[in-house]
Amino acid sequence: MTKQSAAVESHASWSIRTASEKDADAVRMLLRDAALPTAGVPDDLANFLVAERDGQGTLLGTVGLERYGDAALLRSAAVRASERGTGIGEALVKRLIESSRADGVRTLVLLTTTADAWFPRFGFVRITRAEVPQALHASAEFQGACPDSAVVMWLEP
Repeated sequence: MTKQSAAVESHASWSIRTASEKDADAVRMLLRDAALPTAGVPDDLANFLVAERDGQGTLLGTVGLERYGDAALLRSAAVRASERGTGIGEALVKRLIESSRADGVRTLVLLTTTADAWFPRFGFVRITRAEVPQALHASAEFQGACPDSAVVMWLEP
């Protein structure tokens, strides 16, 4: 992510920032709690954002970008169960879309088994796996971390 996207975005009781290596365990725990795959999540988390409780450092949500040239996979969007419906997930995804545009991503793709009705608010539309840019098929999510039944969605940021 660019320096611009690394800036902290604050809200009433939480803030969004670029994740770091020290967040790796907490990010993986959020993903496991949300029944999302951790395969392919890098240790450095340079392309992940996290939301944390102000003054506590408690991670409330996360979302990541797995980049393949000018195409990328939006992955690992998860919010702590007790914080769902508070706008954290929406703020994380909006911020990731904005930063991916600034970084030159031309196509965003995601796989979901539970949120296909939620992502259209950002402009994502359903596509088939055959329509996914070939480079993204190298992702752990397309290599079996996500089931074949997962809905594939696409956005041109």
